[in-house]
Amino acid sequence: MPSPPASPAPPDQWFLRHERLRAFVAQVNRARRRQAPPEAVLAAVRAPFQALLDTRDWLPPEFQRPAARSGMGGGIGMWLLYRSGDGGLALSSLVVPAGAETPVHDHLTWGLVGVYQGRQAETVYRRTDDGQRARTARLEVAAQLSLAPGDCYDLLPRNDIHSVRTTSPETSVSIHLLGNDNGCTWRHQFDPAQQAVEAFRSGWLNADCREPAA
Repeated sequence: MPSPPASPAPPDQWFLRHERLRAFVAQVNRARRRQAPPEAVLAAVRAPFQALLDTRDWLPPEFQRPAARSGMGGGIGMWLLYRSGDGGLALSSLVVPAGAETPVHDHLTWGLVGVYQGRQAETVYRRTDDGQRARTARLEVAAQLSLAPGDCYDLLPRNDIHSVRTTSPETSVSIHLLGNDNGCTWRHQFDPAQQAVEAFRSGWLNADCREPAA
């Protein structure tokens, strides 16, 4: 008996409509659909991502606001700007109030992150255990970075675990381009001091998660 036809992917969703943003997302989608390795995709889109960071006319104030209702805690806002229907790309803004810090977390995909406003300190961790003990993870600090507007960095398996703290008097805003629907992906939150890890899903402030069909 033939298999039923696969259900079509849901449509792409735009939460911010801007010509510059549409052009950038089109470039990224062309690059990732070549089925190139993540490093090649990042190399292809790094320059247009930098141009997006350096342009000030496309991100409205409502996507630069902290939020009391936050899956990250601490008033941290996660605002979805765009996500692809196939679940393989999301563009978002992460808003961290002055003095606040994200939990230590991973992303489980490739990505680019760049600072749009304010200053941030990023602590990158390396996992040193084999992951075989449930709810247990040993981490060590691999790098500590000080980031200013216009600075950006790659996310790959070697630096996928990090935390971000705002060090400027003003709220910081960073732009995240990731190869999954990261607000709706079950990933990991770590407590390095307790050598603990648990699954978490941060969610989006302005979008529901698309649950798979039953």
